[in-house]
Amino acid sequence: MTQPTGPSAPGSPTPPDGAGHPATAADKATTAPKITEYGADQHEHAANPVGFAALLGVLGVVFGDIGTSPIYALRSTIMVVSQHHRIAPWEVLGVLSLIIWSLLLIVTVKYVILIMRADHNGEGGIISLMSLAQRVAPSNRLRIALGMVGIGGACLFFGDGMITPAISVLSAVEGLEVSFPAARDLVIPIALMVLIGLFSVQCYGTGKVGTVFGPIMLVWFSLLGILGALQILHHPAVLLAISPTYAVQFIVYHGWLSFIALGSVVLSVTGAEALYADMGHFGRQPIRYAWLFCVLPCLALNYLGQGALIIADPGALANPFFLLGPHWLQVPMIILSTFATVIASQAGISGGFSLCRQIIQLGYLPRMRVTHTNAEEEGQIYLPEFNRFLMVGALLLVLAFRSSDALASAYGIAVTGTFMCTCVLAMVVFRRLYHWSRPAAIVTFGGFFLLDATFFASNALKIPQGGWVPVLLGIVLTLMMTTWKKGRQLIMNRQKQDSMPMNSFLARLPQSRIIRVPGTAVYMTGNPDFVPACLLHNLKHNKVLHDHVLFVTVQTLDQPEADHGHRVALQELAPDIYRIILRYGFMEMPNLPRALEDLKASGLDFDALQASYFTSRELLVRSSVPKLSRWRMSLFLFMARNATPATEFFRIPPDRVVELGVRLAI
Repeated sequence: MTQPTGPSAPGSPTPPDGAGHPATAADKATTAPKITEYGADQHEHAANPVGFAALLGVLGVVFGDIGTSPIYALRSTIMVVSQHHRIAPWEVLGVLSLIIWSLLLIVTVKYVILIMRADHNGEGGIISLMSLAQRVAPSNRLRIALGMVGIGGACLFFGDGMITPAISVLSAVEGLEVSFPAARDLVIPIALMVLIGLFSVQCYGTGKVGTVFGPIMLVWFSLLGILGALQILHHPAVLLAISPTYAVQFIVYHGWLSFIALGSVVLSVTGAEALYADMGHFGRQPIRYAWLFCVLPCLALNYLGQGALIIADPGALANPFFLLGPHWLQVPMIILSTFATVIASQAGISGGFSLCRQIIQLGYLPRMRVTHTNAEEEGQIYLPEFNRFLMVGALLLVLAFRSSDALASAYGIAVTGTFMCTCVLAMVVFRRLYHWSRPAAIVTFGGFFLLDATFFASNALKIPQGGWVPVLLGIVLTLMMTTWKKGRQLIMNRQKQDSMPMNSFLARLPQSRIIRVPGTAVYMTGNPDFVPACLLHNLKHNKVLHDHVLFVTVQTLDQPEADHGHRVALQELAPDIYRIILRYGFMEMPNLPRALEDLKASGLDFDALQASYFTSRELLVRSSVPKLSRWRMSLFLFMARNATPATEFFRIPPDRVVELGVRLAI
């Protein structure tokens, strides 16, 4: 039931025996009961074994995105030059050298060797890196700035997660034009059907089909390497591209044109962020071994093989990837590449789910419905609203750009923007947490930042052709996140002003004449030091208090998981009145009934089937002196109306919930 009144409104509930007045010295002198800490239900990450099964899983999930880049990366880069003049063999070698050294510097050195060292209790990704950087920040101002860098990088990652399925599926289906030129008009409809099917099956989770991802990608990478090696055998001179001198020669000779070409070279390293983001699922060593001994050699061989084919037959530039093998292999390669791009898209979508959950837990987005697709694996989740958001965006991108080459203009901005944000955060972490000297941190990550910034600037030239898509998406998402964070902070401050200190309430409770009724009442409160407004409303309207009262606060920590032994803090405030603080990391999802059930072993009298959960539903209005501008207030109210109810988010049985309305002016 809902009562549209609040503590700040006329006729607000009168606390027992005059409570609500400022706490007296006697109240403050009350000795706080002992707080008991209980264990977490999840242990910290253990070292992942490096076995064949682990390596297969890494191939199937982590390297799907970067593993499908050869379909379009080399062709897009060479076409930048071929639009101006007939490309010469040494120019092909220069482009190959740029791609190979981008793989070595950005992926191998920056991510695999350096940044993957910065794990947060085994977890990786830009949000974990942001959390580490904020922990060691020497000032609050720097902490806020690092938070904005992390959120900005996460927003660009969302753009990457939307563009990846579109460009990957579209580039694979475009292979039909090689064997069946008349099928050109079917490319868009088939790509749309594949994308709709891909997003439609997300609700089933990846667990059931995950076991087939690894073998498919192993076959994929094997074919990449074999087909490339066969072409290299016919034209071994292409191996000269391994020398960085050809990259330098290409840049010096072409100048501005080479700068433009860098915007396509970066397509070869898309998916590098996934190596770091998926570290918590597979561990550092399996990812490193799979990259160094399988993925990197196969990618390099395939790029060199495509280059050898173009040098021998310039007409192969139309689609060098699918022309790399014999004619009879083209249709199987189209089918296999479609599977590979679906797997690559799946990895990006699943990563987006995890990242979105982390941001929700940190309070930058409203609650969304989260479905756990595997009862045994906490990380396998499905967010319906976010899934629809990605699907609509991917479909619109395919319809708007209609080719993978055109869509490549929108791809690079998101990727390079995330690279730059990761560099800034890593510089702080390695300087403060790993105690690198200032010159070492600046030279190392400053150099990578300049490299990433060069790629970003090159892609910025494509803003009119499509680069505006991830930029606009990043700006909108950043505004939404900062608005939600600011609005929730204003609500917390207003609730604190209108609420009653817990000590005052407890001190006057024994002298009050409140009737105690059988049962257990669970009151959700954001601040454990103040009485929740829903309890005051219950006293005002029902004039009773249950025999057993639990004040429950759910806290989200700036770490992936709660430390073992510190999941729950239990404190008995008065006879049969408890304060319970549940701590969750930003990689975890709260389950309130289960957490309270686990406390029965400690002597807490709790029956999940008989407990009543009291929550507040805020009715938000503009105050006489608003703290938010009108447009931000409208945006915040829109997000609040579409947020998943707290009861569903905390997995509370809906038939055990009592909602009491609270009117808040912000």
